[in-house]
Amino acid sequence: MKREFAVIGLGRFGGSICRELSAEGMDVLAIDIHEDKVNEFKSIAAHAVIADTTDENVLKELGIRNIDHVIVAIGDNIQASILTTLMLKELGINKITVKAQNDYHEKVLNKIGADNVVHPERDMGRRIAHSIISTNILDHLELSDDHSIVEVKAGKKMHGKTLLELDIRAQFGCNVVAIKEANEKGINVSPMANQQLVKDDILIVIGADKDISRFEKNLVLED
Repeated sequence: MKREFAVIGLGRFGGSICRELSAEGMDVLAIDIHEDKVNEFKSIAAHAVIADTTDENVLKELGIRNIDHVIVAIGDNIQASILTTLMLKELGINKITVKAQNDYHEKVLNKIGADNVVHPERDMGRRIAHSIISTNILDHLELSDDHSIVEVKAGKKMHGKTLLELDIRAQFGCNVVAIKEANEKGINVSPMANQQLVKDDILIVIGADKDISRFEKNLVLED
């Protein structure tokens, strides 16, 4: 089932999140108080609107309660970031990720109930976008503009199947370079084709971004 996200604040960080989630086929509601930013994302996000998210009535009118995960990426206005987060908590949003400007801001966000606080100077937008799509996507490291390494957790789609049966290289063009077996301390580099996967095994996969995206959609993301 396709999940729905909202990104509030379409600066460099919020824009990166919005672009990546949209590229992964997610429904994204893009929100900013500035018209020029919203216009930039009308052709990228499923919906793009101009709105002041510190107004509870505005959030209700946007149907924000129906969103699975809201990312608050408001720029330099810490007050607006905090007020928006408070409103979202009061409206019962299941998952809220917020961009913090500094350590003090992070402390306040944690106290008012933000589920995940990120510092964009430390966290790449692409890595965060992948991690919020699925808890089975543990990490994402860019090797170049179009190639990456991902660390994923095996779920029910891979459980009980061998690498040969999954045929990841032929099906998706990616290579499984290592596996850390569930409940084991060591890591198996260059695993054999007949290795059977179990739930919570961790796979290190390398490939082109477009191929990794297909692999994640077909074998990692769960309904």
